[in-house]
Amino acid sequence: MRADALLFHDDFRIAPYWWDAAPPETSRVALPSSVDLVVVGSGYCGLSAAAEAARQGASVAVLDAAEIGAGGSTRSGGMLSSGQKMALTDAIRGVSAERLSRLMAESMASFEYLKHLITSESLDADLQIPGRFFGAFTPGHFERLRQQGELLREKTGVTVHVVTRAEQRAVVGSDYYYGGILVDEYGGLHTAKYHRALRGLARRCGASLHSHAAVERIERTGARFAVHTARGKVDAKRVLVATNGYTGNLSPFLSRRVLPVASYQIATEPLPPGLMDVLNPGRRMISDSKRNLFYTRPSPDGTRMLFGSRPSFREVGEREAARILHAKMVQLWPALRDVRITHAWKGYVAMTGDKLAHIGEHDGVFYALGCNGNGVALMTYLGQRIARTLSGLDTAPGAFGEGPFPLSPGGIARSLSVPVGAVLYQLDDCWNGRVRGALF
Repeated sequence: MRADALLFHDDFRIAPYWWDAAPPETSRVALPSSVDLVVVGSGYCGLSAAAEAARQGASVAVLDAAEIGAGGSTRSGGMLSSGQKMALTDAIRGVSAERLSRLMAESMASFEYLKHLITSESLDADLQIPGRFFGAFTPGHFERLRQQGELLREKTGVTVHVVTRAEQRAVVGSDYYYGGILVDEYGGLHTAKYHRALRGLARRCGASLHSHAAVERIERTGARFAVHTARGKVDAKRVLVATNGYTGNLSPFLSRRVLPVASYQIATEPLPPGLMDVLNPGRRMISDSKRNLFYTRPSPDGTRMLFGSRPSFREVGEREAARILHAKMVQLWPALRDVRITHAWKGYVAMTGDKLAHIGEHDGVFYALGCNGNGVALMTYLGQRIARTLSGLDTAPGAFGEGPFPLSPGGIARSLSVPVGAVLYQLDDCWNGRVRGALF
C-alpha cells in the first residue's frame, strides 16, 4: 500500500469534487406557516417538482434535513442516459410488453426533457454528450455486451458501435477489457452546478427552500397535513416525499421499499498534459460488465479523472475507500499509479425490489423514489411528472405510477441485504477474474 503522503494530495478532503464549484447551501429562512405543497428532499426530483408546482401557481416549500444540495444528487457521477439501462436489466422481467414499451418511452423522454430543460432555462450544468463505453471484463462478457448492443439498437434506436479488444485503446486507452460497446447517446453533467441551477429555477418559479429542517413526522389533520420538522411545523394541503436513498425512517411504508446503497468515488489531481488524451481521448463516460463495476469519467473540464466503485462488501470510511479505489483505478490505467487523490466521497442511491423508480401515493402522502443508480435525468423528469399530476394537468400517473411498489430486495433484513449482495457480487467477479487469469 502506498504511503498516505504519496497517495493523498496536500489539499485532500472528504467531500465531492463537484462541491468545489458549487457547494451545498444553508438556507435558514423562516418556515411558512401554511403552503399548498411541502416537498421533502432537495435533490433533483424534489427541486424539479417544486419548480413545476410553483409554476402552476401552488405555494411550495422544499424541506431538507441537511444543507440544500448535500444529498445524493450532488454525490453522483453525473452520468446521463435514457431508456438504455432499463433494456439491459431485470426490470423488464415480469413486465407486460405494453407497459415495458411505455416505461421505455418515458425513460427516453426523461433524457430529452433534461436536455430541453437545461437549454430552455439556460441552466449552467456543463452538459456534454460524448457517449459511453461499456467494457467487457471477460471474453464471454464481450459477447453478452455485443448482444445487448443489438437489443439497445432495436429497442431504443441509439447508435451502438462494437469495439474489439484490438480497437479499444482508441476509446479507453487500456488493455484491461476484452473490447466492449460504445453508445453515442450517453452524456454527463456537473452534478453540483446543475443542482445550483435547479435551486435558482425553483426560486424563480416561487418555491421557498429550507435547509436543516429535518421532517420528524407527517400527521394527517382532516383534509390537510401537519409536517413537523426540526425547525417547526408547516401546514400543507399536499406532501411529496422525494428523499430517495436518504428516506430513513420517515415513512415505514417507504423505508421498506427503498434500500440505501452507498456509492464511493474519488477524484484525482489535474493530470499531466496530454495524459487524458491517451487514457480517454473521447472524454467519454466509461463503465464495465462486472457485478461490482467500475464507473469513471473525466471531470467536465477534462483535467481530472473521476472514478467510482464499491470498495468492500461492507461500508468503510472515505479515506479507506480512497486507497482501495485508487488501486482499482490503477488496474484499469497503470499510468495513474503516481497521480494523487484530491477528493473522496460517498453518497446513497435508492434501490428498489423491481429495479424501477416509482411515483404514487400512500395514505394521502405522495412519493417519487427509486433512482436505482440512474437518476439524474429520470428523477428530474419524474419530479416534474408528479407535480403535474398534483396540479391536475396529468390525469394518468404514467408507466412509473402503475403496478405495486414491492418491498426492497429479497425481503432480507435491511442491515444484511447490502453486505450479502455485495459478497455474492464479489464472488462472481472473483470467479470471472480467475477465468481472465487463465487466459493471459
